[in-house]
Amino acid sequence: MPRELLSYILVVIMAGVLSLFLCLFAQLKIKDAPGAKPYILVTLLSSIFTFSYAFELSSTSLEQIIFWLRVEYLALPFNPVFLLLMCIEYVGHRINKVWKYALFIIPFITIFMHYTNDLHHFYYKSMGLRSDSPFPIIKLVGGPWFYVHSLFLFLCVMLSIIILLKQVKKSSFRFRMQISMMVAGLIIPILADYYYINGLSSYGIDLGPVSMSITFIFHGAALLTFQMFNVAPIARETVFESMKEGVIVLNQQGLIVDYNHGMRKVIPMLDEHSIGKSITSVLNGNHHLREIIDLKQDSDFNCSLNGNMVHYHIGFSPVFNKSNLPIGQIITFADVTERVLMLEKLKQLASLDGLTQILNRTFFIKKSEMIFDVLSLEGGSVSVIMFDIDHFKNVNDTFGHEAGDAVITLVANTAKEHIREGDLLGRYGGEEFIICLPNTALPSAYELADIIREKVSENIALVYEEKISVTCSFGVTHALIEAGDRVHSIKTLMRRADQALYAAKKNGRNCVQIIA
Repeated sequence: MPRELLSYILVVIMAGVLSLFLCLFAQLKIKDAPGAKPYILVTLLSSIFTFSYAFELSSTSLEQIIFWLRVEYLALPFNPVFLLLMCIEYVGHRINKVWKYALFIIPFITIFMHYTNDLHHFYYKSMGLRSDSPFPIIKLVGGPWFYVHSLFLFLCVMLSIIILLKQVKKSSFRFRMQISMMVAGLIIPILADYYYINGLSSYGIDLGPVSMSITFIFHGAALLTFQMFNVAPIARETVFESMKEGVIVLNQQGLIVDYNHGMRKVIPMLDEHSIGKSITSVLNGNHHLREIIDLKQDSDFNCSLNGNMVHYHIGFSPVFNKSNLPIGQIITFADVTERVLMLEKLKQLASLDGLTQILNRTFFIKKSEMIFDVLSLEGGSVSVIMFDIDHFKNVNDTFGHEAGDAVITLVANTAKEHIREGDLLGRYGGEEFIICLPNTALPSAYELADIIREKVSENIALVYEEKISVTCSFGVTHALIEAGDRVHSIKTLMRRADQALYAAKKNGRNCVQIIA
């Protein structure tokens, strides 16, 4: 066997061993990572193809060469498909099962054409030994399907390269290095096939097996040096960026390692230059958020975005290395605005009277007690008005309960229109209402009660074309509270206002009575 041929066979065998090693390594270390399964299959098929080619080169007759060529074609047609699938999975995309199966149609047809070539010569027009070679090398003249297969291989590899290159701009330096090494590896088989198909290789030797192994050297370097599949762009681009929560990653020194797009809503000053800076320097103008992050305890945080108040729940998760030592932390900002607004709505519904949409009795007393607590600390005055609808039973009996509801709503809306912000209006009972007026003198409270009385008597409720007018009776009381005075309470003033209301009813109704 010529020394030159022996040297090339050894190179081919080494290439096959390398492909097999990478296949076994991937199976043991990264079999569940994105793109790993196609990678394992393509390296396995490449090793089969490469070892078969080594046997082909060592063959001494055309029959032996054709035998090993057929063995090679059990693996070769599938290589470009698995390369493409590897790249698709690696960048985090999914391919429909139908399309995935469709990719294997041409490879299976190629195998069929190759094995039945003697019947139709669609794959090779002719097969014979080269006359210009010092050792047996097959000379192949491609038929129509040979060029279909070659074009399919070229398109799969080119599509793989395009898929990878589309991720370069989106990726960090780490992933750019991985992608660059993978792309470089994919270009090599294209160049090798170009030389082989155009008869530029020495003695017509197929450079494919060695070129594929060089490809896997690049992929292996990315695999081992940059942990290609352990931390793939799918984790960074597809998952990290698509998370609704804002996420920022800090190292043990509090320096920013990474963040996703959602984080920029919370911290608009974040940009690519923030990587490597301390979180405290980036948050220099936001002292409240800075304090929360310094404490490293789960907390709630509110901020204004585009004029709307947004509520976040901030969570802290430590990051550990393989030795279980802390190396940083992940901070998540979960938008809980919808939940907070829902809770506020539920609280509001629980505090309001369903018919009139003013405070119900329980919440009125609770809010009023808070006013009295403030007055007992700081001092001040407070007035209370209690009123009800005169002869309300007659309205229900004459016009029905729907008319009664309309009248109650009319009275509540009339009172609501004339109280100030900070005053409390509540529905005390069926047709009875109460108003708490902080920092209001007795004459002012009397004047307000009389205005509401007059407006109610002027308004008319229209129910089923029936015009209904009512009047109200009012009782007013007042208390001057000194700082530290705990004698007065909303309940004591309610009792006095109720007595004044009773006096107004005895006095002929539709009037205002005072008990100081």
